[in-house]
Amino acid sequence: MDAATTTTPAVLILLGPPGAGKGTQARKLEQEFGLVQLSTGDMLRAAVAAGTEAGKQAKSVMEAGQLVSDEIVIAILRERMDGPDCRRGVILDGFPRTTVQAEALDAMLAESGQSVSAAISLEVEDEAMIERISGRFTCATCGEGYHDSFKPTRVPGVCDKCGGTEMIRRADDNAETVASRLAAYHEQTEPLIRYYGDRGLLKSVDAMQGIEAVTRDLDAIVRDLAR
Repeated sequence: MDAATTTTPAVLILLGPPGAGKGTQARKLEQEFGLVQLSTGDMLRAAVAAGTEAGKQAKSVMEAGQLVSDEIVIAILRERMDGPDCRRGVILDGFPRTTVQAEALDAMLAESGQSVSAAISLEVEDEAMIERISGRFTCATCGEGYHDSFKPTRVPGVCDKCGGTEMIRRADDNAETVASRLAAYHEQTEPLIRYYGDRGLLKSVDAMQGIEAVTRDLDAIVRDLAR
């Protein structure tokens, strides 16, 4: 996907439960197509740090101990998507989470003649995901992610990327907590899946495949959208 093949920036929504590989696949899409992954949390922190108008509103709300409203999140997203690095398109991770947010996103995009290109659901099997997530660990030095079974370090206890020897595991990466998070994800996302399905925008990818197979499926979807 380049400037010659698309007239408006792509807007992809990446759906999937914790551990489905959204972060890994988003990075690959960034590298392959020049898209920018936008995470709600990262955007909020950046807007507050930059002191943008929406960032100031978010800071005031957070300092009062309240949740940032959908309106503020949309305003921050609008500011971020105006950035020159987003000219080829974006991958939204973590937003929208509800149909109300999806409708607000549609309205915001329509203001600039844009629309959601596709909502891509990374489909998983819950039991396998519990095993996948509970085996994760990360290099404390550089943040590179690993897994006991699927992506061990080449040398036990030594990061392949930076050579660090301190590895960390999230306290909530245990079977019981993961099962609870998966159940909450399915309950929360089902209406959103239906929302985009009804609009013909939903694409599904089997995320239980190997990483490269998932990447190929996602690449095919994005290339098809660019035609």
